[in-house]
Amino acid sequence: MRNTTLYAIITVAALNLASCSDRTRDFDACGQIEATEVLVSAEANGRIVSLQLTEGDKLAAGKEVGVIDSVQTYLQKNELLRKKSNAQTKLVDIDRQLASQYAHLKNLQTDYERYKALEAKDAATQKQVDDLFSQIAVTEREISAKKQTYEQNNAGIREEIALYEVQIAEKEDQLNKCRIVSPIDGTVLTKFAEEGELVTSGKSLFKLADMDQVYVRAYLTTAQLADVKLGDEVQVTIEDGTNNPRRYDGQLIWIADEAEFTPKNIQTKDERADLVYAAKVSLKNDGYLKLGMYAYLLFK
Repeated sequence: MRNTTLYAIITVAALNLASCSDRTRDFDACGQIEATEVLVSAEANGRIVSLQLTEGDKLAAGKEVGVIDSVQTYLQKNELLRKKSNAQTKLVDIDRQLASQYAHLKNLQTDYERYKALEAKDAATQKQVDDLFSQIAVTEREISAKKQTYEQNNAGIREEIALYEVQIAEKEDQLNKCRIVSPIDGTVLTKFAEEGELVTSGKSLFKLADMDQVYVRAYLTTAQLADVKLGDEVQVTIEDGTNNPRRYDGQLIWIADEAEFTPKNIQTKDERADLVYAAKVSLKNDGYLKLGMYAYLLFK
């Protein structure tokens, strides 16, 4: 009984290994099911506070699935916000500060016009008019000097505020990087970290793939390349171990622009061909397609 079971296991393994070299099938090329995979890594240093996902979970793009400890960064941001607020209180309202000087200048100008009119009627002296003119000039210089000083002080304070704003933006970016987010719509394939672990920037956290739209990577000979073009429909037969394998309608979406030697684990219709062109055939996954499955391509 044991020998019979062992023989059966060996037979199945041998059939799987030889699947792409089965000459009884009618196909133009053979490849394996692949998907667009994304390796999500930590963007911050710290302890993983939460990582709410398991292998097989379907995630939407932008969904937050975890957090890396961000307390210190949050406190640093709040400190910068307080410093910015304190700096803003130092800004001077120039018009308000010079309001009394402007009022005094206006009075002097009014008196100057009045005494000038009186002087024309010999009701005031030229000295009185000249004195008012001199006072107006002195007041204008004082206002100009104070205004320049206030503007220079405000400019320095605004530079300080701008620096705080840059530093705050840096802390906000660091806080955002403490959030673990799914970059694409996809299914979690592998989880590399758990809650409570200390991680550094660049540490792999999980891998996911878009399993809704998969593709078959196959290799075409130069002769085959002359008869196909992007957008062509392709019949894809899946090697699923059954006598009635599933068939799908696919579309040729990519052809490499440079030839390469045929990979050892891939067969083409013409086994004598050494130089081949990689190609991708896109498939809509109905849930039955799994990564690594062998598939046979027949161009229509």
